[in-house]
Amino acid sequence: MTVFFRSLQVLDWLIAASWMGRVLVWRHMLPRVPDLTRNDYGSTLRGLPSLTVIVPARNEAANISATLKSLLAAHAITLEIIAVDDRSTDQTATLMEKEARLADQNFRVLRVTELPSGWLGKTHAMALAAQQATSDWLLFTDADVVFHHDALRRALAYVVDSGADHLVLLPTLVLESWGERMMVAFLQALSIWAVRPWRVADSRAKRDAIGVGAFNMIRRQVYAELGGWEALRMEVVEDLALGRRVKERGYAQRVALGLDLVQVRWARGAFGVVENLTKNLFALLGFRPERLVGLAFGVAMMTLFPLFACLGGRGLWWPTITMVVAFFLAYERTGRYHHFSSAQVVFFPLATLLFLYALMRSMLLALWRGGITWRGTFYSLRELRAWQKNAG
Repeated sequence: MTVFFRSLQVLDWLIAASWMGRVLVWRHMLPRVPDLTRNDYGSTLRGLPSLTVIVPARNEAANISATLKSLLAAHAITLEIIAVDDRSTDQTATLMEKEARLADQNFRVLRVTELPSGWLGKTHAMALAAQQATSDWLLFTDADVVFHHDALRRALAYVVDSGADHLVLLPTLVLESWGERMMVAFLQALSIWAVRPWRVADSRAKRDAIGVGAFNMIRRQVYAELGGWEALRMEVVEDLALGRRVKERGYAQRVALGLDLVQVRWARGAFGVVENLTKNLFALLGFRPERLVGLAFGVAMMTLFPLFACLGGRGLWWPTITMVVAFFLAYERTGRYHHFSSAQVVFFPLATLLFLYALMRSMLLALWRGGITWRGTFYSLRELRAWQKNAG
């Protein structure tokens, strides 16, 4: 029993020390990431490049008007908007066309009625719009994103000032329920193991690539040189795939913060978050069960194991307390950018269980169905895996 207890204690302290070390480094380095609300970069004096914003949408009648109105409110830039209705069965196309008629700037609506084989709906819609874009820069965004009127100008000023080829402006997540706050707070804490945003600008840090569907801005020439969305036409997590492709090919990638410059309500309620994770997680892991099971085991060990271990005696209390303090520090820091309180840390065990449930559900549903349904179209695991193998 003594050997077993000592082994638990060592493992518990290793987990606690890993969390604390990672969080402290992350808190120390995060201020190095540019914040577009605090620095305007002064590039407006030299003139800004033109921008085409591409908004693909399928059955987004509830959100599309707000997104387009916020884009039309942008000022001090040369802006083109291309909205793409991707086979919607609701009023999405009608609302797009209404906003286009009222617009006093370059605004076009494209309609997709059939999806060619070998494409995902979203990548096809974006590729179609990009073919018609005329600007220096392209911004790929989603149909439920709301932009501050100065967000695009600030982003363009930053890419000029920094010499970027690709920019991700991290969105502020709109959280309207305790379940959303609980899950998003946990995911933000967990994300410190996945990405180091201060390393994104380092061309040697190939692992630290980034892409976000709400705000993927890329130089049009670079987009063409990368093969456009045609080169990523069957990528489910296409935003991250684009970011990785930019970084792998040696182009200048940048990431920036900006509280409330770009806002999106990613999910509604805790189970809305679970549903979104179910759609994405297995794809993110390359549809490989061994990776998903390994991630589930790792997350359980790094979060739930210390909580259970502390039941073994006082000698195991301190490492568990250390881990909880590290969680608190992570929540406190990330909460500044997404409007949630560090008090959400008390719910992290429940959030962990829901995350693990989403992980396993993502895999089991895909295996049971033999594939995934994405934007109304079914894709078999065989074709998705074959695509990833050939693309790799």
